[in-house]
Amino acid sequence: MTFGAVGNPDHDDSIKIIHKALDAGINFVDTADAYSHGESEEIVGKALKGRRDDVVLATKLHLPMGDDPNQRGNSRRWIMTAVENSLRRLQTDHLDLYQIHRPDPDTDIEETLSALSDLIHSGKVRMIGSSTMPASDIVEAQWVAERRGLERFRTEQPTYSILNRGIEAEVLPVAQRFGMGTLVWSPLAQGLLTGRIRKGQQTDLRRVAYFKHLSDERRLDAVEQIIPLAEEAGLPMTHLAMAFAIAHPGVTSAIIGPRTMEHLDDLLAGLDVTLTDEILDRIDEIVPPGTDVGTLDMAYKPAAIERARLRRRPLDERAAA
Repeated sequence: MTFGAVGNPDHDDSIKIIHKALDAGINFVDTADAYSHGESEEIVGKALKGRRDDVVLATKLHLPMGDDPNQRGNSRRWIMTAVENSLRRLQTDHLDLYQIHRPDPDTDIEETLSALSDLIHSGKVRMIGSSTMPASDIVEAQWVAERRGLERFRTEQPTYSILNRGIEAEVLPVAQRFGMGTLVWSPLAQGLLTGRIRKGQQTDLRRVAYFKHLSDERRLDAVEQIIPLAEEAGLPMTHLAMAFAIAHPGVTSAIIGPRTMEHLDDLLAGLDVTLTDEILDRIDEIVPPGTDVGTLDMAYKPAAIERARLRRRPLDERAAA
């Protein structure tokens, strides 16, 4: 997500970052059509020239790619168009993993799975996955796939970090039950777990001005408790955060999003870090298992929560009598 206009606009530099990651042994690259409006996919496509077969390549669809209401969502029409656009930008004839970026309450899951199944049967897609799906939606999708003889979601991509542990309650157990890989995003909590954002202090991170969750007092209070824990453990904050994310047996991989070579070097240096039960117990005391401290601005909100009309009776029907 950090490659392109919204992050690092230098294509050559971004390609060098990807190449260094591959040289270090990273073999999974995740992007999306909406990242910098397709620019991220273009950068990844150029970076993988000559190395495509060494990489598990994943991208996503759902978010708006234009003003036309048909250029978004999880309908058959848009899926068939979006996949061709992504394949062209990525300069490949197939995707190893194609994911719906967000659930689409306006499209029946059977329609989505049917279209994705056709892509698998055509050879354009190897596996399909979901992202930020509530546990109940994951179960429904699995049941629909079985009942209708359709391909099923093999992966789920939720947010997960020390500050956002809500998926531990249901999403991770459900994914494990169905044998799904879990590719967690934002293990550094959008930069809060780097130590660069402190309570009552100025920061050089520009994104603070755009995201409310980066100035959430509850999240900042938790960070102030995590910083001394990392110091006691003799670990940089980033290494503590990444090691926490992959300690859960339901997590397959934790997605990193380095914007600069320095960011990548820091994260690669922590690949071998493991956390003891004592450190994990201390983290549990700061942020109890299965709970979130606030909510990421870009986190998925079910329609029943986001749309007031779905949780409020008409005014003339609200009386208890």
